[in-house]
Amino acid sequence: MKALFTILYLVLTVWAIGAVIYHGRRPSRSISWVLAIVALPYLGVVLYYLFGMNRRKFKFYNSKDFERRRHYRFPGQSTLEKFRVNFDSDIRKKRLSTLINANADTMATCGNKITVLQDGGQTFNALFKAMEEAKHFIHMQYYILEQGGLLDKMLELFERKIKEGVQVRILYDSLGSYHLRGEPKKKFQDIGVDIHPVMPIRLNNLLFSLNFRNHRKIVVIDNKVAFTGGVNVSDKYIKWKSELGKWKDTHLKLEGPIVNDIHLVFLKDYYFASKNEHFQIKDYLFEQDEVGSACAQVVVGGPDSDHPAIMQQYISMMNQAQRSILIANPYFLPGEAFLQTLKIVALEGVDVTLLIPKKSDSIAAQFAMFSQFEELLTIGVNIYLREDFSHSKILVVDDDLVSIGSGNFDIRSFELNYEANILIYDQQITSELKEEFFAVCKKADIMTLERFRNRPFWRKFLEGLFKFLKPLL
Repeated sequence: MKALFTILYLVLTVWAIGAVIYHGRRPSRSISWVLAIVALPYLGVVLYYLFGMNRRKFKFYNSKDFERRRHYRFPGQSTLEKFRVNFDSDIRKKRLSTLINANADTMATCGNKITVLQDGGQTFNALFKAMEEAKHFIHMQYYILEQGGLLDKMLELFERKIKEGVQVRILYDSLGSYHLRGEPKKKFQDIGVDIHPVMPIRLNNLLFSLNFRNHRKIVVIDNKVAFTGGVNVSDKYIKWKSELGKWKDTHLKLEGPIVNDIHLVFLKDYYFASKNEHFQIKDYLFEQDEVGSACAQVVVGGPDSDHPAIMQQYISMMNQAQRSILIANPYFLPGEAFLQTLKIVALEGVDVTLLIPKKSDSIAAQFAMFSQFEELLTIGVNIYLREDFSHSKILVVDDDLVSIGSGNFDIRSFELNYEANILIYDQQITSELKEEFFAVCKKADIMTLERFRNRPFWRKFLEGLFKFLKPLL
């Protein structure tokens, strides 16, 4: 029996390492998987099969459902042509918007009103006010719908609005909102909410879907106003629930032509998740009016995209930097291509500042993140540790480029998750974000190279250990 297990182990190990070599695209990630496979007998092979295999080359992403989702085009998008911005006089913005259009099939539009919501209080106050005013439909999509006061309040509101004739559709990620299954979900169904999980986790698709999650946060009301950003539906955004305190996050309220593009993201996800062949997307999109002066563009990416759109957006933004780059994120694990770009622009004289929380909800991510900092500090990158926990995903370049959305600065957001960002080409909004960013930095603890090098040995060891897991986090 022992010999049989030994043979099985050798066969599985050779198969897994061979698959890593044959299908691997990045040496750093491949090396990490080989080490995991060798160091963790049997378990390493299972983990690779679940989380490491390149699903783009397998049948999961060649199915009819995914092909329809990937290539869906709505002719009504042409009604936004009059709001298109070409940036002919600004080569930086022209290159960036052209890249996003090629990756996400969205155009940069003017005539938008964009309101930055700096925390959960502002976000949910604005969201509930807009939903109370709904006349036709409320479309909602979240990675996490967590049981608590906020979700109960939504349930009560939806029940009233449905009685008024408002349609309510909800999408949720089946892993992020795992506890919504069963009785909590039935409460929504009982009042008439059309609610669906995205890629439900079932035994017949476990190996193909567990690693790919829908991380987007989108709400659209009557196709007039939309919300998107980093905030999930959780009470931790409005009150203390752990030692991390009340979570901070940044969200956006959108009005104008850009609502059509972010709404189309939801509608395509709904069409995919509900499998409702009679659902007509064109019934929920229509021509928009000019309501403001902001120019913006929707950026979306996922594991079935032709290119890593979120990563390419961030790298392209940094390449356009002439004076400064500001990054705020709790999971700064971006991979070698991103880090090399950041190092190049820093060495070219661009002022780079990274703002991260001192404490994290992920110990592994925190240690892996800190393993990168000595090299960044050596070349002059400014790193600040804030006392509160911020879940925001913000990139600010110079005085006129801002990205806010669901996309973290890590491999998961770059390649494995469905994400949605808003790229804003606007000086006033950029100024507002920079003012808030530096106000937090003044209260934060700046990291110095000397102090960082003198950190305890045990921290250095754990950082070195978790560094090998960075491509897997």
